[in-house]
Amino acid sequence: MAAFLLVDTKIHDLDGYARYKCLARPIAEKFGGEYVVSGGDIRVHDDELWSPTRLVLIQFPDAIAANAFLDSDEYAPIKVMRHAFANSTAVVIEGIPA
Repeated sequence: MAAFLLVDTKIHDLDGYARYKCLARPIAEKFGGEYVVSGGDIRVHDDELWSPTRLVLIQFPDAIAANAFLDSDEYAPIKVMRHAFANSTAVVIEGIPA
């Protein structure tokens, strides 16, 4: 069953975050990740629980692959960069594309 990694970021260092993106993408792809959405305009219709800032959506073959990417030794130092250059929330969602 497919899984999706949804990451919301509030970037505070654009140059640093640009470096992060260049390093993170090939690692995600190594774990079978395919970028569905990366940034772009957001129109929020309801925000009672959450007000997203900048969204990235990556599809993985399954939750095991998505979590393996996030927990991998290869991604660990890159994840530190994400935390240094942006505030973020990352969620793995398991499910079948509608």
